[in-house]
Amino acid sequence: MKKALLLALAALACAAPAFADLALATSKNCMSCHAVDRKVLGPSFKDVAAKYKDDKGAVDMLATKIVKGGAGVWGPVPMPANNQVSEADAKKLAAWVLSTK
Repeated sequence: MKKALLLALAALACAAPAFADLALATSKNCMSCHAVDRKVLGPSFKDVAAKYKDDKGAVDMLATKIVKGGAGVWGPVPMPANNQVSEADAKKLAAWVLSTK
């Protein structure tokens, strides 16, 4: 019984960062235009992760795009600026998006 409880707690601890970042993405309105595994208005987070999987500067680049907005990479619809997102939160979101598989 103790072993099962410890395994369950360990699994929950590993999943917690993913839930925390999904919560952050939801609180910053990212989910209005994006989804983890399907295109909405913008690309899915999985597609973004696949596109930039070998790019060492992707976290910083995406964090900047989250805050300042951008256009032309995923089609004609521009991503608006998100001035309410701090630089630290933008980097956390970018790292989370890049970790989606």
